[in-house]
Amino acid sequence: MKALENKIPPPALMLVLAATMWGVTKIQSPMTIEPSLRIGLMLALGLFAFVFSVGGVIAFRIAKTTINPVQIDRASRVVTAGVYRLSRNPMYVGLTALLAVWALFLAVPVAGIGPIVFALFTHRFQILPEERMLAAKFGREYLDYQQRVRRWV
Repeated sequence: MKALENKIPPPALMLVLAATMWGVTKIQSPMTIEPSLRIGLMLALGLFAFVFSVGGVIAFRIAKTTINPVQIDRASRVVTAGVYRLSRNPMYVGLTALLAVWALFLAVPVAGIGPIVFALFTHRFQILPEERMLAAKFGREYLDYQQRVRRWV
C-alpha cells in the first residue's frame, strides 16, 4: 500500500470520486429534500469549502512554498498563517466539503460515501506521508505546529 503514498493528487482523486458519485445517480433514486434546506446547506458548505481551499492556496503563495501535493519534499517552510491556524490541511478539508456539496446536490444517499472515501484515502495516502516528511524536514517547528493545530478541523 505504500506505493500509493503521495502518488494521486487529491484534486484528481476528488474529480474521479465526483464522477463516480454522479454515476451512482443512474442506479439509485434521489431523496426528497426540502429545496430551501438543501440549497442553504449547499451554500453554507460551499462557502466553507471555498474559504478553506482558496485560503490554503493563498497562504502557500504568500509563504512562497509549493502547493503540489505529490512533491511535498519541495516544501520550503511550515505554513502556519491564515486558515492554517485552524487546520493543518485546509485544502483537503475544502475538497472534502466540496464533495459533500456535490453529494447534497445529487441527493442520492449512496453519493454521501464519496466525501468519506476521499477523506479516508487522503488521510492514509497523502496526509500521513506528508506529516512524516514535514516532521523529518522541519523537526521541532513542525512537531510544535502539530500540537497546536488539528489535522482536519
